[in-house]
Amino acid sequence: MLTALFAAAAVYTLRQAVLTRGSGWRGRGDSLLHTVMASAMAVMPWHLIDDGPPPGRTAFFFAAAALWFPLTAVLGLRGPRLSGLVHRSPHAVGMLAMAWMPVRHGGVTDAHTGEMVTGVLTLCLLAYALRSLTRDMPALLGTPGSAGMSTDLGGPCDRFWQGSTALGTAVMLLSHH
Repeated sequence: MLTALFAAAAVYTLRQAVLTRGSGWRGRGDSLLHTVMASAMAVMPWHLIDDGPPPGRTAFFFAAAALWFPLTAVLGLRGPRLSGLVHRSPHAVGMLAMAWMPVRHGGVTDAHTGEMVTGVLTLCLLAYALRSLTRDMPALLGTPGSAGMSTDLGGPCDRFWQGSTALGTAVMLLSHH
């Protein structure tokens, strides 16, 4: 089930990178990083990732990808930097989780530190998943006052994929535990 989720997310984010006009270099970079992440997560349950790049390279790549999101928010010329940083933080947390998995799997940290880091990352991902996946529920139910809801997470389709992959990543963090 997780393989299907992440494979579909990879196709969706690749489509976003290729077909979305006007998203600029930052939007395309975001989509391509999410495509790589979703693709890696799709094969992870089958342990095919062991045949891929060494864990150190994987951790380094995803740690660098995690830095992409806050750096492009701070260096961006559009909108307030603090709100951009807050908006992009969940994406950075997802990439940090990807960087953390090979480190933890390799036994680089002591058990207590590993538990703590895994717990914090999982809680952040679960909070973001709940926010993304339930954001449109008042609008879907016709609740009064739902028309003025903020769209800071993109459209409903974007929020569905972002929330679903955050939830899937949280499950993967816990399943390796």
